[in-house]
Amino acid sequence: MSYLRKGVSGEPVRILQVKLGVTADGDFGPGTEKALKEYQTAHGLAADGIAGPDTFMAMGLAELVLLGVGSKGATVKKLQEALGISADGAFGPGTKKAVMAFQEKNGLAVDGLAGPATLSKMTAFAGKVTEAHVAAAELPAGAVVSGEPLPAAPGAVADAAPEVPPKKSVWGTVKGWFS
Repeated sequence: MSYLRKGVSGEPVRILQVKLGVTADGDFGPGTEKALKEYQTAHGLAADGIAGPDTFMAMGLAELVLLGVGSKGATVKKLQEALGISADGAFGPGTKKAVMAFQEKNGLAVDGLAGPATLSKMTAFAGKVTEAHVAAAELPAGAVVSGEPLPAAPGAVADAAPEVPPKKSVWGTVKGWFS
């Protein structure tokens, strides 16, 4: 789900680059990969040069965490433990169903994805995923990411201006480009 690696570009990459202290151009190239591997090695993470949920959590970048079917690792295991289900660290259909039930019970958007808004409501993530992370993950509609305006939503009228632009997470925006 939420993995950044060499060849990827966009706002999530820029956020990662700022945290790593490398040129924040939004393009995940060799310099970003090298800096990420160094960070991972120094912090006891798998030094694979791929930024995923466990790396984001270690870096304090909870706004970039988006867990969904296919996600794996310690953060998924912690989520599963918080949900009271079998905790194998692999996000599958059962985890998705449990996340959806949690989201419905807590008045959240029910999409089966565990991002900052969902994780911030779990005591297991208290202090690690805060309302500040939730706010940091939101982008107003029409925001500019990597110098280009975000694509309009399907069926949107080009000349119509919304009264209050809805907010979308960084990952929600990226996912929206492919829907």
